[in-house]
Amino acid sequence: MKYVLVTGGVVSGLGKGVTASSIGLLLKSCGLRVTSIKIDPYLNTDAGTMSPFEHGEVFVLDDGGEVDLDLGNYERFLDITLTRENNITTGKIYQSIIDKERKGDYLGKTVQVVPHITDEIQEWIERAAMIPVDGKEGPADVCVIELGGTIGDIESMPFIEALGQFSYRVGTGNFCLVHVSLVPVLSVVGEQKTKPTQHSVRGLRGLGLTPNILACRSTKALDDNVKEKLSQFCHVPAENIVTLYDVPNIWHIPLLLRDQKAHEAILKGLNLLGIAREPDLTEWTARTKNYDMLHDPVKIAMVGKYIGLTDSYLSVLKALLHASVHHRKKLVVEWVEASHLEDITAEEDPNTFKAAWNHLKGADGILVPGGFGDRGVQGKILAAKYARESNVPFLGICLGMQIAVIEYARSVLGLHNANSIEFDPKTSNPCVIFMPEGSKTHMGGTMRLGTRRTYLKVPDCKSAKLYGDATFVDERHRHRYEVNPDMISELEAAGMSFVGRDESGRRMEIVELPSHPFFIGVQFHPEFKSRPGKPSALFSVFSGQLGVGKRRRQHHTTKLSPWDIDT
Repeated sequence: MKYVLVTGGVVSGLGKGVTASSIGLLLKSCGLRVTSIKIDPYLNTDAGTMSPFEHGEVFVLDDGGEVDLDLGNYERFLDITLTRENNITTGKIYQSIIDKERKGDYLGKTVQVVPHITDEIQEWIERAAMIPVDGKEGPADVCVIELGGTIGDIESMPFIEALGQFSYRVGTGNFCLVHVSLVPVLSVVGEQKTKPTQHSVRGLRGLGLTPNILACRSTKALDDNVKEKLSQFCHVPAENIVTLYDVPNIWHIPLLLRDQKAHEAILKGLNLLGIAREPDLTEWTARTKNYDMLHDPVKIAMVGKYIGLTDSYLSVLKALLHASVHHRKKLVVEWVEASHLEDITAEEDPNTFKAAWNHLKGADGILVPGGFGDRGVQGKILAAKYARESNVPFLGICLGMQIAVIEYARSVLGLHNANSIEFDPKTSNPCVIFMPEGSKTHMGGTMRLGTRRTYLKVPDCKSAKLYGDATFVDERHRHRYEVNPDMISELEAAGMSFVGRDESGRRMEIVELPSHPFFIGVQFHPEFKSRPGKPSALFSVFSGQLGVGKRRRQHHTTKLSPWDIDT
């Protein structure tokens, strides 16, 4: 097994995750099998209980692992299926050590950071690297490891020590370190400054790790004299210093690395030059160029509560992007804070209220993504109501599906106090209930998680057509509430159609309005399986005929759905 370690220095947010994903894609294009590991130094066991405002979205894996969003980047770029073992956290390491100590596995020894914690980290890396993730038998050729945080962080120290030992253990030719650093340009003088990177590399070397390659983030390509200076002070060959300068979209990053021969430096460090082929990124290059040339817009209103940090909906954004590029449309996302659609905002801030509704009404489609908590729920219900009554295309994901059901029960069935147990535990008309198998005492890892099978019960429904007339689909889930099965007959009698259910037939997975051009809610998260070039079925039905639809609407005909499969 060969290992590529990606670390970061100077500041956080430099794009280590995208860099690690791009390195993986570049190596894969050279004919190598690649897997990935993300190390997060926080004490949480996983990302499941962390606020999206603090850490971005929680990405869900096939096996139910709730992990860092960077693993979503790995899966999308490399088209692989990772496991919860591919995300290492301080919490997992310490929990494993304490469990072993309680069992007596250490034979009365004093359990210490060195060697016990560091050994556990190294063993976990080796174990996770051997797990096949590309659908083939046997381990990958190369494992790309991303160390979260910034060099010098206190919580990263055990991992730095472990990785220093690990590099020595696996030996020269099996370990390559790529250090991502910042080369700022001061606007006053316009000069690229190398000192931050020099200090970062000095700190890294002082901790026992020496970079083989420097990946320097900057606003423009590094000047030759800057590379020479970095080479001299950081002890890295000039040809092993690459620039990750600002680009129109992140799909350019693998191409930047290839054009600067980063693959040759990595393959040389791993003794793979005679084995790997020249990188073939033909399809990726064509898709990237298409992305840059898009000009025909499709406007989607994203109605959520976490819009202050767009990374909270990263996979949804990527799924929309994959679909729009596939159909040669330029994605325009109108971010609508759900609470801004509510009456209380109209009273307190009329301008914000008006702007939010203008964004909603100006969109080609409305998407209500998943979420937790009651803030903004009424705004989401109003968005679903507007979409339903105005024949505007609507897609509700997880909570978005539940919102659609609540709105329908209130507006069509006349159950004005219909609600979810999550928002009103005492409601007399609970449309959404707590799942019987869920835990009410523990939050972490207790939801219905991972890939579950949904059976399509109505053969000619829109969802079945989206999935190629399939009788079932396997999608990833993350929820602890579900539509109340005792209300299904009443809702269906009023015009709703629950076309997708689980194997028992009592857990609702997909809801449609047959009378609406496109109104679909799903309990699962289709965005987690979307890939560039292979968009998720529910997202991929953005119509290539949208421009025709706009011309038709000018003649007062029915609003054409950007998701409508019949166009």
